[in-house]
Amino acid sequence: MNTFLIKGDLCFSEDPYHIRLCPDSYLLCRDGLCKGIFPQIPEQYKDLPLKDYSGKMIIPGMSDLHVHAPQFSYRGLGMDMELLDWLNTYTFPEESKYTDLDYADLAYQQFVDALRRSTTTRASVFATVHNPATELLMEKMEASGLISCVGKVNMDRNCPDYIREKSAAASVAATEEWICHVKDRFRNTKPILTPRFIPTCTDELIKGLRTLVEKYHVPVQSHLSENFGEIAWVKELCPGAKNYGDAYDRFGLFGGDHPCIMAHCVHSDAEEQALMKKNGVFIAHSPLSNTNIASGVAPISAYIKGGLEVGLASDVAGGDSENLLHSIVGAIRASKLRWRLLDQEVKPLSVDEAFYIATLGGGRFFGQVGSFLEGYEFDAVVLDDSTIVHPQELSLRARLERSLYLADDRHIMAKFVKGNQLF
Repeated sequence: MNTFLIKGDLCFSEDPYHIRLCPDSYLLCRDGLCKGIFPQIPEQYKDLPLKDYSGKMIIPGMSDLHVHAPQFSYRGLGMDMELLDWLNTYTFPEESKYTDLDYADLAYQQFVDALRRSTTTRASVFATVHNPATELLMEKMEASGLISCVGKVNMDRNCPDYIREKSAAASVAATEEWICHVKDRFRNTKPILTPRFIPTCTDELIKGLRTLVEKYHVPVQSHLSENFGEIAWVKELCPGAKNYGDAYDRFGLFGGDHPCIMAHCVHSDAEEQALMKKNGVFIAHSPLSNTNIASGVAPISAYIKGGLEVGLASDVAGGDSENLLHSIVGAIRASKLRWRLLDQEVKPLSVDEAFYIATLGGGRFFGQVGSFLEGYEFDAVVLDDSTIVHPQELSLRARLERSLYLADDRHIMAKFVKGNQLF
C-alpha cells in the first residue's frame, strides 16, 4: 500500500538556494505522490497507516544521472591516470568480460545491491556493448525496486578490437533489437540510447542512432567536454562542428525533441552552454571522477545561475563511490578549489545548491521527482544520525549538513521509491 503518513524531520529543496526544514512533521503520501505536510495529523487522515520515524531525518531520494555499472568492479583503481589512458588500461578490458553472462550476473548483482543500499532512488546507467548482459542488468535493476534508465553502449571506432562493434550498421541493428526486447518489458527500467562518446562513434553510427530516437522516442546519454585531450580529439575528428556539443547536435542527439543527459561538461564554453540551455540538456556533474582522473572542475554554480539543468552523478568507476553523499561533499570541495585557484568570479557551491543537484535538480530528468513539494513522486530516504555523536543538541539544519559529510549506508534505516518501501 503506498498511501500513508510518514513522520520525522523533513528536509528538502524548494529551489537551488533554499532547503526547507520541517521538524517533527507529517508528510502525506497518497498513491505514491506527496500530498501535503502537516504539524499534526489532520482529522481526515487519522485512520491512515503511520510510519513513525520521530527524531530521524527524512530526505528525498537522490538521482544519480551518470554511473557505469560494469565499472563497479574496479572503482578505486587507476586514479593516478588521466581519462584516455584510464579507459585503455581499465575500462575496455573490464567491459569485454561481459560477454560471459556468469561473470555479468555476479558483477551486476554486486553493483545493484550497493546502489539499492545507498541514498540513490533513480539512476541513469551505462552498461556495455553486449545485448544479453545489458538485458540482465535491466532485470536486476527492475527487481531492486529502483527506477532507472539503462543503456546498451555503442562504439564502432577508436577502441580495441575485442570491444569494438563490427560496423555502424551492426551497432544500430543490435541496439534496435535490444530496444524492441526491453521497451515494454519493465515497469521501472527503461532503455536509453548510449553512444559512449564522439571519439568512439562514427558519423554513420550517430546518424543511425538518431533514427532510433525518432522511431522509439527514447532518451540519450553520453559524455561531453570532460577532458582537454578528449576535446582536442573531437575537434580533430569533427572539424565541421562548432564545438563538442554541436558534434552531437548536428545529428540530432543533443536534446531538443528528446530528453538528454551529458556527463561532465567540465570545459563547456559559452556557446556550448547556450546550446545545452536551448535544448534542455541535463548536465550530470561528476565531481569525484573529474578530480580522480584530473579532468578539472566544472563551474556548477554558474551553470545553475545561468538556468541550465544540473544533476549530480557518481560516475563509478571514475568516481570511487556510488554513495551520492560523497559526491555532494566532493562537489562542494572541488568548487572551493576552483574558486580559490582558478576563477573567483564563479562562487563555490553552497550546501543548498549541492543538496539541490543531488535531489531536485537531477530528479527533474525523471519528472516531478526529488522533493516533497505537492504532487511530487514520493522518493525518500530515512537517515538515523543518532550515532554521529555530538556534545550538544544541534539544529535540524546543522544535523543535515553534518550528515552530508559524515553519514553513510549504515545510517539509512528506510528507503522509499514512488511510495513503495524497499526496506
